[in-house]
Amino acid sequence: MTKRILLLGLLGLAFLTFVGLGVWQIERLQWKQDLIARVDARIHAAPVAPPETATGDDEYRRIRIAGTYIADADTLTQAVTKLGPGFWVMTPMTSEEGRVILVNRGFIPQDLKDQTAYAAPSGAISVTGLLRLTEPKGGFLRDNDPAAGRWFSRDVVEIARARGLSSVAPFFIDVEAAAKGAANAYPVTGLTVVAFSNHHLQYALTWFAMAALTIVGAIVVTRRGDSDEGSA
Repeated sequence: MTKRILLLGLLGLAFLTFVGLGVWQIERLQWKQDLIARVDARIHAAPVAPPETATGDDEYRRIRIAGTYIADADTLTQAVTKLGPGFWVMTPMTSEEGRVILVNRGFIPQDLKDQTAYAAPSGAISVTGLLRLTEPKGGFLRDNDPAAGRWFSRDVVEIARARGLSSVAPFFIDVEAAAKGAANAYPVTGLTVVAFSNHHLQYALTWFAMAALTIVGAIVVTRRGDSDEGSA
């Protein structure tokens, strides 16, 4: 009798735990769906001027800036895209307002690393793209090595320091895809991947299924106890 009560108590505790986890995943699902909707709205909104600073609520916002690229200040950061491995071409731009903003001008394959095919255009230019937050502490399980010119993430602060730039905006811009019919030249733009894993519904159903199993277990324990008492 005591063992049965203890077992039922444990099953009850497990039931509450599984239900709680399931409800938490439902809440996470609602949060994720809201996040996806907000980001989708930013991506398709009309471009705006860059903010003074940026938070998570600004990421993937469409930005338009006008200015001139700083010559011979490109930084190649390692990238893996649908076009294969290569590099992002990060180039600082001085805006018309005098701000320095790092611009990801697009992707180049590895065999173009030492060529001039990706040289930044000279003169005044306007670019539109998605605001991205800085990526500190390296990437690909490797730290950036500015002294050796090896970059594994788009760390705005480190890149600015390595290029001797000051007053750099704490974010960068991913240039959006070129208009249809434009020359297929490097760097290739518009390769920003905007995707969020959303498995919360599956997780919730799994936890609720586990809760249901505890009910089945409690029924089995109760029936066996009744059976044992009846045969005593």
